[in-house]
Amino acid sequence: MAKEVTKRAENYSQWYNDLVVKADLAEQSAVRGCMVIKPYGYAIWEKMQGALDAMFKQTGVQNAYFPLFIPKSFFSREAEHVAGFAKECAVVTHHRLMNDPDGKGIVVDPTAKLEEELIVRPTSETIIWSTYKNWITSWRDLPILCNQWCNVVRWEMRTRLFLRTAEFLWQEGHTAHATAEEAQERTRQMVDIYARFAREVMALPVVVGHKSPNERFAGALDTLTIEAMMQDGKALQAGTSHFLGQNFAKSFDVQFTDKDGSRQYVWATSWGLSTRMMGALIMAHGDDAGLVLPPDLAPIRVVMVPIYKTEEEHSAILDKMYELKKALEALGHSVKVDDRDTLRPGFKFAEWELKGVPVRIAMGPRDLQNGTAEVSRRDTLTKETVGIDGLDRYVDALMGAIRKNIYDKADAFREANVRKCDDWNEFKEKIKEGGFLLCHWDGTPETEQAIKDETKATIRCIPIDSFVCEEEGKCIYSGKPSHRRVIFAISY
Repeated sequence: MAKEVTKRAENYSQWYNDLVVKADLAEQSAVRGCMVIKPYGYAIWEKMQGALDAMFKQTGVQNAYFPLFIPKSFFSREAEHVAGFAKECAVVTHHRLMNDPDGKGIVVDPTAKLEEELIVRPTSETIIWSTYKNWITSWRDLPILCNQWCNVVRWEMRTRLFLRTAEFLWQEGHTAHATAEEAQERTRQMVDIYARFAREVMALPVVVGHKSPNERFAGALDTLTIEAMMQDGKALQAGTSHFLGQNFAKSFDVQFTDKDGSRQYVWATSWGLSTRMMGALIMAHGDDAGLVLPPDLAPIRVVMVPIYKTEEEHSAILDKMYELKKALEALGHSVKVDDRDTLRPGFKFAEWELKGVPVRIAMGPRDLQNGTAEVSRRDTLTKETVGIDGLDRYVDALMGAIRKNIYDKADAFREANVRKCDDWNEFKEKIKEGGFLLCHWDGTPETEQAIKDETKATIRCIPIDSFVCEEEGKCIYSGKPSHRRVIFAISY
C-alpha cells in the first residue's frame, strides 16, 4: 500500500492523525500549535470556501476585511465577551527587535513598547463594531451584511490538526439591523445555510438547535448551532450563528435615527465556520483505506490510471484517456491522468484511495480492444466494467449516487447512535459509549455544569429541526420537571 494508515478500530485518534498527514492535508509547523495546510488540503478548503461564499452572497452578504490587531481597550467594553476569550488571547506589547548589547542574539527593544497593547484577533466583534459606528447614522444605512475570510488566533494549550489549533482559518459574518426581529431572522437564516452546506455539499447530517446558556458564544443572547456526529460517536460543533442583541452596539455607541426621527441602538448578529470542518469531513466519512470525499469537495473527482506493457499500448490508452478527460471536464468534473512511469498501478490505486478521489478509471490494452474500462468507486470500494461509449455520462450520473450514498451511510450511523435516556446511572454508562443521548434537563446552568463535571458530557443543543422531542418528563440529573429533551454528548 502507498502509505499505511492505522485502523480505526485499533486507535481512532491515531487513525485521524494518520489521514491528515499521509493524505497530504496538513502537518505541524515550527510554531507550536500552528499547522501548515498543504496544497491538497487547501484545495479542499477552497472548495468549501467557494460553496459557502456563493450561498452567503445569495442572501446579500458582501465580503470585507478588518484588522488583525485589536486595541486591548476594546475588549474591556464588553465584559462577558472579554471573559470568554481572555485566556486564549495573544498580546502584542512591542513593535521592534534589536541586537542584544550583551551579544546574546536578538531581543525585544525595551524602548519600543506600544502605548496600548494589541490583541491578535480571536474574533472580530469589537473591531468591527468600532468601525460600524462610522458607517451607521440613519435607518437608511441598514442593514449592513459583511463577511470576512481570515485567520484568527486562540492560544490553545492542547492542539490537534484542524480540530483545535492556535491559529485557524475561518469566515466570520457580522451584520447590523434596525430591529431585533430582523437580526433574529438573519441568525436563523445563516445557521440554516450552514446546515444546507453540511448536508448538500459535505454529505454530513447535522442537527440544528439552540445552545444552552453555558455553551453560548461570549456576549450573545442566543447561539444557534449545527452539531454533527463523528464515527467514534463524539459530537462536533460544525458552525454557529449568534444573536448579539444590542450589546456591542451599546458598548461602541452605535446608534441610528429611525423613520420616526428617534435614536435607537443597532441590533447585531455574527456567525462563523472554520477549518474545523476539514476535521469533520475526515472523521465523518473516512475509512481504513483513507479519505472518502464527497464529489463537490474533491480537488480531483476522477483519476485515470493507464495499464500497459509496450509504448504502443501506452500511447493508444493515453489517447483514449485524454479524449475521455476532455468529455468529463466539459461536464464540470476535475480529472487527472496519472501517467507517472516510476510507480506500479497498484501503488497508484492505493494512493488515490488514501486521498479520497471519488472515481478511479483503469484501462489496459484488453479494455481498449473491448471498448471498456474498469470504474472503481471510492465510497464503496467496488468496481465494475463499463463501456467506453457513454462513459462520461455514466460517471457524471455516478457522482450523484456517490454523494447520496456517503450521506446515507453517515445518517444511518447517526440514527443508530441516538437514543433516549431517563436514568442517571444508565446515562453515566451510555455516555462513555458515544452517541447522542436525548435526555430531559431542568433548564438550569447549575445542573448542566454538574453533569459536565461528572461525565464530561455537555448539552450539544436544544434541537429545533431534527430530534425535536417536546414532552413532559423529569431532569436526568435533578429530577425536576422538564418539558423537552436535549442532546447530550461528549464532544471534540
